[in-house]
Amino acid sequence: MSMLEKALEKADEKKISIKNDTFVDVIEDSEDIRVDELSTEAAIQPEKIKADVLLEPIIKNESQDIIRFNWDYLKEHGFIQLDDLHSQISEEYRNIKRPLVTNAVGSRKSEIENSNLILVTSSVPNEGKTFTAINLAFSIATELDKEVLLIDADVAKPSFEKVLGIKSDIGLIDFLETDDLTLSDIILQTEIPGLRIITAGKSHKLSTELLASNKMIALSKELSERYADRIVIFDTPPLLATTQAEVLASQMGQIVLVVGAESTSKGLINESAKKLQRCPGVVLSILNKASAAGSGSYGYGHY
Repeated sequence: MSMLEKALEKADEKKISIKNDTFVDVIEDSEDIRVDELSTEAAIQPEKIKADVLLEPIIKNESQDIIRFNWDYLKEHGFIQLDDLHSQISEEYRNIKRPLVTNAVGSRKSEIENSNLILVTSSVPNEGKTFTAINLAFSIATELDKEVLLIDADVAKPSFEKVLGIKSDIGLIDFLETDDLTLSDIILQTEIPGLRIITAGKSHKLSTELLASNKMIALSKELSERYADRIVIFDTPPLLATTQAEVLASQMGQIVLVVGAESTSKGLINESAKKLQRCPGVVLSILNKASAAGSGSYGYGHY
């Protein structure tokens, strides 16, 4: 039985109901499912990137417009609302984020390499990975002493602009393709003080190669080491749909695998588990869209 199957078995014993009749499995003791560190093929070392490209502090650019979200769309699709942080969905994500925050900046930080880099993915499309990534970012950013950088790394099918109602001409792919941009050029300041966002950027035929490039590896290292007090959440493509999530997973300290209840087969979960076993990070799973016993299933959209 795979580690992820064991995690799903735990969901039968420890499920947390969400406002819209969804269940989430929170693996509080991530030691149970920590992926063994195997030898990797990452022989390429990060090349030296110009200091003014990567080392520039991620600080607020006072001249940049503050990005505001489409809260009507977000409310309609079940996302956390800032004007109702005591809602059931908000309370559930407080529980969901706790092991991730503890691993990232809390008592387990020293045990996990790149602990503040969190990748959110799924096996296949429509399991709710973007819903999870955005709600995690909202929830963590509302804490008094936490800052979050949310990155749309689903460069094959980006969704932040549609879901959040924002617009950006440049993003992650543009940054990786050229040395003419700095981090501050692509980071969007948002109306949530503790939350900044990077969109996917333009479409590129070599997007997988860019995500596997030395510059991306160097960027991940910078975000992990220089900005160790900031939690960085990457929303990536499904593991079995493209190779991009697997490429990025090798650079992350924590991986959240979103599993669609009653829709994702154990075979698909096992395939994802095999891919993640080659990654050094701690793996946690969220059982998503499981109906409460005796109630209807409403869902909240598929991203």
